[in-house]
Amino acid sequence: MSKLPKPFRQFQADFPKLSQAYEVLGATASESGPLEPRMRELIKLGMAAARGSESAVHSHTHQTLEAGASKAEIEHTVLIGITTMGFPTMMAALTWAREAIEKHEKKGE
Repeated sequence: MSKLPKPFRQFQADFPKLSQAYEVLGATASESGPLEPRMRELIKLGMAAARGSESAVHSHTHQTLEAGASKAEIEHTVLIGITTMGFPTMMAALTWAREAIEKHEKKGE
C-alpha cells in the first residue's frame, strides 16, 4: 500500500523497534506456508471484514488489489462471510471494500 494510515505511521514513529518486529512477524507468517500473495490478502480481507474494522478492510482491499485480485474476488470474499459475521457486518464491509476499490481505481487514472 502506497500510504499507510496515519495512526499506523504514528505507531511506527513512536515505537520503531516494536514496529519492525511486527513487520517481521507478519512477513514470517506470510512466508510460512504455500499460499500465494493474492490468496493471503483475500484471507486477510475476510478476517478484517469479520472483525468489523473499517480501516483494515480499506487497507486489505488496497493490498489485495495490488496483489492482483479482481473486484469480483474481493466482493466474493466479503459476501461469503454473510452467515459467519451476519448481514449488517457483511454489508458494512462490502461498502468499505467498494469505497476502497473506487479510491484505488481513481488513483490509477
